[in-house]
Amino acid sequence: LSTAALYQSQGATQKRSSLSMVVKDPTSSPMGGGGGMFTATNAESRRVIPEDVRGRPVMKIVYVVLESQYQSSMTAAVKRINAGSDNMAVECVGYLLEELRNDDALAQFKKDVEEANVFIGSLIFVQELAEKVVEVVQPMRDNLDAVLVFPSMPEVMRLNKVGKFTMKNLGQSKSVVADFMKKKKADDGSSFEEGMLKLLRTLPKVLKFLPSDKAADARTFMMSFQYWLGGSPENLESLMLMVGQDYVGPVKASMEGKEKVVAEEPVLLPDKAIWHPVAPSIVFENNQKYFEWYNNEFCPDAGIDPKTAPTIGLVLQKSHINTKDDTHYVSLISELESRGARVVSIYSGGLDFSGPVEEYFYDANGKAIVDTVINLTGFALVGGPASQDHAKAAKVLKKLNRPYMCAVPLVFQSFEEWQASELGLHPIQVALQVSLPEIDGAIEPIIYAGREGATGRSVPLADRVNLLADRAMKWATLRSKPKVDKKIAITIFSFPPDKGNVGTAAYLDVFDSIKAVLGQLKKEGYDIGDAPDSKEAIMASVLDDPEAKISSPDLNVAYRMTTDEYYEKTPYATDLEENWGPAPGNLNSDGQNLLVYGKQFGNVFIGVQPSFGYEGDP
Repeated sequence: LSTAALYQSQGATQKRSSLSMVVKDPTSSPMGGGGGMFTATNAESRRVIPEDVRGRPVMKIVYVVLESQYQSSMTAAVKRINAGSDNMAVECVGYLLEELRNDDALAQFKKDVEEANVFIGSLIFVQELAEKVVEVVQPMRDNLDAVLVFPSMPEVMRLNKVGKFTMKNLGQSKSVVADFMKKKKADDGSSFEEGMLKLLRTLPKVLKFLPSDKAADARTFMMSFQYWLGGSPENLESLMLMVGQDYVGPVKASMEGKEKVVAEEPVLLPDKAIWHPVAPSIVFENNQKYFEWYNNEFCPDAGIDPKTAPTIGLVLQKSHINTKDDTHYVSLISELESRGARVVSIYSGGLDFSGPVEEYFYDANGKAIVDTVINLTGFALVGGPASQDHAKAAKVLKKLNRPYMCAVPLVFQSFEEWQASELGLHPIQVALQVSLPEIDGAIEPIIYAGREGATGRSVPLADRVNLLADRAMKWATLRSKPKVDKKIAITIFSFPPDKGNVGTAAYLDVFDSIKAVLGQLKKEGYDIGDAPDSKEAIMASVLDDPEAKISSPDLNVAYRMTTDEYYEKTPYATDLEENWGPAPGNLNSDGQNLLVYGKQFGNVFIGVQPSFGYEGDP
């Protein structure tokens, strides 16, 4: 309650964060379509047409992005220009990269690009979709007044065109930009996007020594990149005004003899920092200053004891903070703090989060200060959806040696589509946000947030945010729990059913292995009760018949679950009845109860894999 009051009391807080939590389950009103493949949303929800042109030239902008967090900022920026600029009006339409899998959407995208003045792309890293973007934009490149592509695959980056500034040689031997990237990778292992960010910081220092007319176009591109990274409506408004008045033909012609609008300096957050939604400073660039404020000011008001509280480290995506599309982050932070945890939330300006992890998750003495880490971006720790460096990620995470969870925000589906889909999570998202993070060492890919179909804004799914907070706290407190109190489950193989395969495995002596594990657990202080010290006795305690089948009466029953308990603990039980009938069913059952086979020894449970099919029909 103390934490909730803090989040609701400060008016200043709401200037930086969208704090309206999910009151209604976003999935309660399913929307048709999707079918588990490409998203059924379309660009029309991101199309803005000026209501009153007032004789001004109209600049049309088409943009393609990986995720939807830029939607609200782009829409707001366009509306600000249409309401307040005397020099131009803006028509704007945006596409999510995944929408281009749909033939109708791709055709509409092509039509929009043919009519456009400016094309903007960002984070286009899915190969087959990058090829579609190139196929559409490349033929129209000479007709477009400007093409702005921010970190994406090289073939898409080569589309860039701002006056005489291009990246057409990117990836080739004569490319100055590529040479810079290669040097940074050789010096410090920088990824492509990290190299772009370093170039962003370095190039302005070089440009000021070049003649203004030679450097103007390159300066415009780098300024555009800074505005884009800034992400706020104010930054994106400045980007569009700058590009429009300097490069878009009709706008340039109408402004002859007029004074140009002086571009505001980009308002940028540091490339990496610690962020908290109710902090007096937007970000902290070292953890000492952060914890001075957090421990001494925030924790006492929130009812958190900083001396005993577990600390949860969160990895965030900077673009969600820039665009103030942070409700899903705020929701989880508040839930963790309401459970008595300290939270330290870090971000990176690029897609390599290993640097911030090493800088902010350790104290001055090199000791880890976090008990659990949750990656809320949903992507690999190093490289995100682009080019992953799993070896580097594993090295960083092994050194940290803390439970590492990678939670999943729905990127390619809205909540409604995910709920209605027969496949559930989008196949591309399974690869990028489940499989690749697991190679890093991530566990428990819990879907916790997604985007609203109409606005594109990220929203938390309340019950799953609660689950994620509970799991993070469990992992955090497990470190400090005495070994004698820790509970361990070992599950032995049993498939196919009725084949006498219980407790078998190819080329392994299962029960001898269990004996070895139990012996080591006992040495390390775990409670193994009266576990036998021979593999034969362990086997006999679980199954008397060495050829035991899943239906064998000789299998030891560890627990009988009543049907009432089953229905109480299984909210989706009725969904299973169409194919499996009502509980208790015929498998793992005595006709009245559901049977859990296995044997308990102290705090160690040896369980038999439940049967999930019939012989010949698994």
